[in-house]
Amino acid sequence: MPVAALRSAIFVVWMYGLMLVMGLLCAPFLLGPRSGVKACMRLYLALVFGGLHWICGIRYEVRGREHLPEGGALIASKHQSMFETLAFWAILDDPAIILKKELSYLPVFGWYAMKLKNIKVDRAAGAKALRNMLKQARERASEGRQVVIFPQGTRLEPGEHDTYKPGVIGLYNAMKTPCVPVALNSGLYWPPHGFVRKPGLIIVEFLPAIEPGLSKDAFMTELQTRIETASDALLSDTSQKDAA
Repeated sequence: MPVAALRSAIFVVWMYGLMLVMGLLCAPFLLGPRSGVKACMRLYLALVFGGLHWICGIRYEVRGREHLPEGGALIASKHQSMFETLAFWAILDDPAIILKKELSYLPVFGWYAMKLKNIKVDRAAGAKALRNMLKQARERASEGRQVVIFPQGTRLEPGEHDTYKPGVIGLYNAMKTPCVPVALNSGLYWPPHGFVRKPGLIIVEFLPAIEPGLSKDAFMTELQTRIETASDALLSDTSQKDAA
């Protein structure tokens, strides 16, 4: 077995083994306030990303924190990997991530995702699901939390572009808070669908916020242009450094 594949296999055992062990050890916190579960989650993520560094040689760097507004905000991120599904819980103060309903049913992960008051979406429920998502998002924003959405709806290969789904414009109009676009290059090292992780530096870059009040078309154009341009720039910069 190639070294990268072996390291990836060890990391998968590390990540899911920790999830099971810590999930069971921290289970009593599920009966208490959310702060206890947040502390457990942050410890879990510190161990996971420590393992990612030492086992697979992958580190991550956050840029543009100065673009994050105080209080509630909409965070719209490029999606290339499972990495950012976990990382926003470590990077942001108190995120509420929009997740597929099916994930809430998973043992351990689902328990903690719901206790942390993330937002689950039933894609099969149509307009009813959208109304429920907007209601929950307004509530989370009023609590001063950051609502995180992956506006393309699925993980994409680095450099791949796809349509931005209408849910993000619904959130932008309903929440009436700044929207912070996020570019990243995580798929270069933690692939969207494959198994083997490669050593390198994942960059998560918060871009200047889009203020509320834009029309639907203006907002979607601005959001897509900022995210795709910055993500492509990260890929180009990484390729140049790898070639040097």
